[in-house]
Amino acid sequence: MSASAAVTSTYNKDHPFPARITENRLLSRPGSSKETRHFVVSLAGSGLHYKAGDSLGIYPTNRPSEVEAILKALGATGEEPIMLAKATDPMPFREALHARLSLSDPTRKIVEVLHGKATNADERARLGGLLAPESKELLAAFLGEREFIDLLIEFPSARLSPQELVDQLRRLMPRLYSIASSPKVHPTEIHLTVAVVRYETNRRERHGVCTTFLADRVQVGRTEIPVFISHSHFRPPEDHSKDCIMVGPGTGIAPFRAFVQDRYAEKGVGRNWIFFGDQHVATDFLYEEEWREWKDRKQLHRLDLAWSRDQATKIYVQDRMRENAAELWAWIESGAYFYVCGDAKRMAKDVDQMLHSIIADKGGMTLEAAAEYVKQMKKDKRYQRDVY
Repeated sequence: MSASAAVTSTYNKDHPFPARITENRLLSRPGSSKETRHFVVSLAGSGLHYKAGDSLGIYPTNRPSEVEAILKALGATGEEPIMLAKATDPMPFREALHARLSLSDPTRKIVEVLHGKATNADERARLGGLLAPESKELLAAFLGEREFIDLLIEFPSARLSPQELVDQLRRLMPRLYSIASSPKVHPTEIHLTVAVVRYETNRRERHGVCTTFLADRVQVGRTEIPVFISHSHFRPPEDHSKDCIMVGPGTGIAPFRAFVQDRYAEKGVGRNWIFFGDQHVATDFLYEEEWREWKDRKQLHRLDLAWSRDQATKIYVQDRMRENAAELWAWIESGAYFYVCGDAKRMAKDVDQMLHSIIADKGGMTLEAAAEYVKQMKKDKRYQRDVY
């Protein structure tokens, strides 16, 4: 085994590389309702390799203030030894809360535990009501507005030991982010496009665990963050003469930035067509200067934009697809690859429906025949999705 191969096999999900962020800059502009950031993660010295379409896994830590709030609610010091599931040795409670356990998304089980421990009659009655068979929807709505700290504060008579709480908490899992760079252009670093999550529920501020870890607590060039490469089947065509249609609104644009870089580095002759959208052109046009440069270089052949809040009627990427249905079908019929990245719940479904509709209409097919056509595209890897 070569030295480089040995280095490559050293770091993985179970043994992440201690990387550093070398750049953290705001992509969204003042006035945007979103906070979208561009991060550059250095892979120097890791031996790690990635491809366009892969994702970067990051192990975050919880906010110190949230850890302290739980310790205060339990009357704990943080030094209490606790055991994690499948662990062989105990660790301090504070360390487990900080880096090993998820403090959000409580389940029915914790309500049952609190109900069994509550000594206050009113608290016990309220918990019992939530657990009633006819209260499933009420319980789901109640838990959806809360994190574990809320429950500890709302039901203080249900005194849990550190271990009792730990037994109700799930592991803090790594987060995966689509890589926004090509290794053919940036072999020793990875670029990420991240929407920082901040919101409020139950009159408390909430923070996306990993997004605010990156945005607020990681110091550029100093803080080590555990990372690994998550390889994917989401890939640009191996044949660089093939055309690519890429639909990626919001942060879904990330892998397509990598695709365009990759295809440019390969000097491919295949055309690139991007559908991008967000709320406002003035504040949410991610990587605007780069897309303009790609167009000037003739590397980006079409750029269709959809701004949902810049006019009375909301316009989305699927609307732009419909407006360009004839040409889109011409590209697909001549062998173009079709890619989608982003929100799975609404956007990806709407885009899929529009794709079926366009193929049926412009291809002169029944909806059943169009469905078979799309199914074949998927088998041929000409229709790929990276949705979440």
